[in-house]
Amino acid sequence: MNHNIVFLDRDSLVAKLRAPAFPHTWRDYPTTSAADVVARLREASIAVVNKVRLGEAELAQLPQLKMIAVAATGTDIVDLEACRRRGIVVSNIRNYATASLPEHGMALILALRRNLLAYRADIEAGRWQQSAHFCLLDHPIRDLCGSRLGLVGYGTLGRAMGRLGRAFGMEVCVHTRSPVADPDVTQVGFDELLETSDVLSLHLPLSAQTRHLIGAPQLARMKPSALLINTARGGLVDEAALAHALSNGVIGGAGFDVLTSEPPPADNVLLNLRLPNFILTPHVAWASGAAMQTLADQLVDNLEAFAAGRPNNVV
Repeated sequence: MNHNIVFLDRDSLVAKLRAPAFPHTWRDYPTTSAADVVARLREASIAVVNKVRLGEAELAQLPQLKMIAVAATGTDIVDLEACRRRGIVVSNIRNYATASLPEHGMALILALRRNLLAYRADIEAGRWQQSAHFCLLDHPIRDLCGSRLGLVGYGTLGRAMGRLGRAFGMEVCVHTRSPVADPDVTQVGFDELLETSDVLSLHLPLSAQTRHLIGAPQLARMKPSALLINTARGGLVDEAALAHALSNGVIGGAGFDVLTSEPPPADNVLLNLRLPNFILTPHVAWASGAAMQTLADQLVDNLEAFAAGRPNNVV
């Protein structure tokens, strides 16, 4: 069978894609708006998507579609139930950013715990240059060693984050639904994790059950000095509640790589938050060069497995 493959948002992946080893045609689009999805997939048997949504309305108009290859781990952009009803195979990418994402999360933690943004702003304002001493000590600096890293979710990325935390001398505690057979971590209830963590890092998919997992009540239970780190999905946190908590000293700081809507609208409450205890990066924690190439290679592996009748990484 000759498959017609269409990648709807090719510019979201900066890596080389090898040609799949089966008969096919391939067409790339740099980006695709919602209005163009159906027209561009009209003849496709395989759709490759990163963040373009494929819901019931689109799938109903694409009877020839046989596979959706998601160029990411999260599949909340795809109506999985509609795909199952139509016999459409959905495959995702797994375990490709196990170095990139935890390293980015740790960079956010270090920058916040050591107040790097505030000190950089001081230098740019000329305050160190005017100091009476050789150093400027206007902002608290906290070590990671001896502090508690709380992980919500303990899959591949959560475990990788825990390993980095332990390397810095942190005590690692975990809240997850499944029992954790790891002698290096302590499994605790959600409330205890909120109340005792010095750094709380989220490693969960976005679902109806996890949306706004962290809101005003949860933030109020955290330590006033605690950091909240989110490199997972923006919808896990109530952004308005977080902005209020950061502005009013409810928690010590936050480092985010994700927002509820991406790209964010200009009036997003976190996008416009100008505080030294908040760092926002544009969903790049996953995107080291090595991680993106691993993703690209696995993406083609998924296509080849499907064409061979042995689909893998099926969601």
